[in-house]
Amino acid sequence: MQPGHSERAVQFAASLALVAAITGCFHGFLAVNQTTAALAFLLAILAVSAIWGMAVAVVMSVASMLAFNYFFLPPIGTFTIADPQNWVALGAFLVTAVLGSQLSSRARREAEAADRRRREIERLYTFSQKLLGEGNVIQLMNAVPNYIVDTFEAGAAALFLPEKQKFYRSGLGAPQLDEERLRDAFSRDEALVDTHGGHCFAPVHLGVRPIGSFGISGSPPSRETIEALGTMIGIAVERARHVELLGKTEAARQGERLKSALLDSITHDFRTPLTSIKASVTTLLAGGAAASEQQKDLLSVINEECDRLNHLVGEAAEMAGLEAGEVELDVGPVAVREIVDATLAQLRKTLGGREVCVSIPDGLPQVRADRERAKEILAHLVDNANHYSPAERPVLISAEAGGNNFVVISVADRGNGIEDIEQGIIFDKFYRGKDQRYLVQGTGMGLPIAKALVEAHGGTISVTSQVGHGSVFSFTLPVDRAVERQGEIRTSALQARSSQ
Repeated sequence: MQPGHSERAVQFAASLALVAAITGCFHGFLAVNQTTAALAFLLAILAVSAIWGMAVAVVMSVASMLAFNYFFLPPIGTFTIADPQNWVALGAFLVTAVLGSQLSSRARREAEAADRRRREIERLYTFSQKLLGEGNVIQLMNAVPNYIVDTFEAGAAALFLPEKQKFYRSGLGAPQLDEERLRDAFSRDEALVDTHGGHCFAPVHLGVRPIGSFGISGSPPSRETIEALGTMIGIAVERARHVELLGKTEAARQGERLKSALLDSITHDFRTPLTSIKASVTTLLAGGAAASEQQKDLLSVINEECDRLNHLVGEAAEMAGLEAGEVELDVGPVAVREIVDATLAQLRKTLGGREVCVSIPDGLPQVRADRERAKEILAHLVDNANHYSPAERPVLISAEAGGNNFVVISVADRGNGIEDIEQGIIFDKFYRGKDQRYLVQGTGMGLPIAKALVEAHGGTISVTSQVGHGSVFSFTLPVDRAVERQGEIRTSALQARSSQ
């Protein structure tokens, strides 16, 4: 920033006062030779040049030359120079003072320019970090002017995108930038900098193509910074567009994947019972089953397959309710053994002759859960183990205390196991093992339902598996603290009675 007239006058006066002070000190109080006086003047001139610039240093150089001639070169007290060598000394002094002033002033200007460039680079880096934080195009457009104001300490900022014919401005209360000049900066594809008015308008580039323009009021940055700003805004806009497009593409891809999985499930799981029902009804209508036993068998097939269809539809409805957060839990203290026994009783017909081993230690604390929902979780895991492991191999149900806050219930099978890549998606809706989806009936909703119910209880569910050796599905349920406290009270009371 250039100093004002009054400030410049003070600088000139101070430099002349410094010359007078040096002259008075060396001429009136200290007896020094000519060389010492000349060096003192030169040092003062260099210092003034570094602080106040070239103009003040030149004036100080001329004043120092006159004082050096009058007070230190013989004949002293006059401006006359008797010895010709003193002319050389005086000329060398003046040239040295002016050149030194120029070099010192240049070094100061270059240091100031380097510091200004450093600050602008730091601001550009901060600005780029803010731009990278936005992934939505609309939010980015609204945020860019505010980012410019905050980062570059501008009075106001605006962004113009001709594609939408829309202007985006910085916060309310800031001065409004001229819309026509924003349009001109875009149409001309060049920066318009008004240093006196404190405004600048520049195009926003994507490569060599202008895609918009922006404006800043206040002290404008350098042209290099303005061009960098335009390029960075263009890249950020294009990046946000691609991120948004990528999100839409991914959503569409996931939608297609879900649709394919659902169609696959309907094709392979709904067609089988429908085929059985259709064949039985056709036989009955055709009168081909005259014997009552045959009719009874066909009606039993229809009944079982209708139950199966009803079960499949019920699972889909339950999954929809869980995702909508419409599940209601009737939680209370329940023993793990009670959950396991009720589940095995429910699955007796499904399990058939399969061996089920149960390992539940004595003294296991009760859990706080909805009994029916906890039974449903375990039923899904046991049914999964039953379907995906050979019939001659047992299924193991175990439970153990997982610290003081929860109980871990596990279901282990000795099936083919699950590959590592599938373990991360095994709880996704409609997903079924790639090697089993056509061999085992199901919808792929049992494990997602179990996961949703476990999380509704405040627990977690996980799987560990080794290909060729089987899988272990584990879930946690919280310990019922109220029952524990009552047990502690009863124990304390018994101990007190025994001590009496």
